[in-house]
Order: sequence, then structure tokens, then C-alpha cells
Amino acid sequence: MIDEDIRAAVMAERSEQVDLLATLRPDQWDAPTLCGGWRVREVVAHTTMPFRTSTSRTLMELVRAGGRFNRMADRCARRDAARMTSAQLLAALRNNIAHPWKPPGGGPLGALSHDVIHGLDITVGLGLGRRVPPNRIAMVLAGLAPRNIAFFGTDLTKVALQATDLDWCHGTGTPVRGLAQHLLLVICGRRLPPAHLEGAAAKRFTR
Repeated sequence: MIDEDIRAAVMAERSEQVDLLATLRPDQWDAPTLCGGWRVREVVAHTTMPFRTSTSRTLMELVRAGGRFNRMADRCARRDAARMTSAQLLAALRNNIAHPWKPPGGGPLGALSHDVIHGLDITVGLGLGRRVPPNRIAMVLAGLAPRNIAFFGTDLTKVALQATDLDWCHGTGTPVRGLAQHLLLVICGRRLPPAHLEGAAAKRFTR
């Protein structure tokens, strides 16, 4: 994949998320997402943190969290969501659509994956039915290395993930079928509403 194409996909994803977030009611900003314990505002605080926080400040936060990234991310998301309004959070995303941030070691594809996954945390959590363009999902899935999948710690033993909208599958065993974007969330350890998955092993990954 060419970096320029990935960067274009990142900007398109952020732009579409801005448009969607701008339509949310106040109660939806406080509604739960697929990220355990995070409302929409915590998710947006998290995805915009790299735009608002210097590298040195991020490292300080990581030290404060004892070197545990997930603990740091949770603390910062909750803090920023509490002190920023939904309008400020939305502006932080709108003003950084073209921001060149890349996660350490992840490159532009890591940035795209980050934005797509957390965008789905919001839209699937709210039941909005947004479909991420197939080419964007295909980019993210194509970039998933074994170490990326292992990072989430999801038990995919003897499970065959089979996309119904893309020519993509992962693993062998009892089938779990669904849209590629929903299978991506399965890999990331999210529990989905039952209607999003089908197959003999689907119940393992639904609420």
C-alpha cells in the first residue's frame, strides 16, 4: 500500500466522523460505546489526544501510569472528557483532519486503524449503522500482523472469521460470519449486539 493512499483514507475517515459527530444529540455524547466504560466523549477525547498533547507530555503521562499504556489512555480520556465540552472535542477532530500523527511503530496504517476502530466503537455502540467504505476496511485488515491481533488478546482459537462483504477470512474452525467491519471489532475484543454476527460460534463474541 502507498502511504499517500493511506493518508488520504485517514483524512476521509476523520472528515466523515466529524460530519457524523456533529449530528449527535447531547444524550448521545454521553451514551456508552463498545469501548468498555467509555462514552462517546471519552472515545473522542482518546482519538484526539495525540493532536492535543505533546510527545513529552504523553511520556510523562505514561510514567505516571507505571508504564501501562491502557491505564494511561483510560486516565487521560476520562480526564479530558470531563473538562472538555462536546463542541471542544468535535473541534479538536475537525481542526486536525490532516494531522500527520502516527502511533509508534504503526505508520500511517496504524493511524487509519486507530481511527476506524474507534469510529466503529461509537457508531456500532449507538446503533447508527454506519458502513465504513470497504476499501478502507480492507486496508486495515490487510495490515493486521499476528502481533497486532495478539495485542488485543482475543481468544480466536478454532474460530473461522468469514466476511460477508469482502473476500476476507481469518482462522480455521467454527464459523463466525458478518460484515468485515464487525469482524474487525471481534478481533479487537469488542462484544457486539447479536444481530451483527451469525454462525455457530457467534455467541462467543456477542453481548
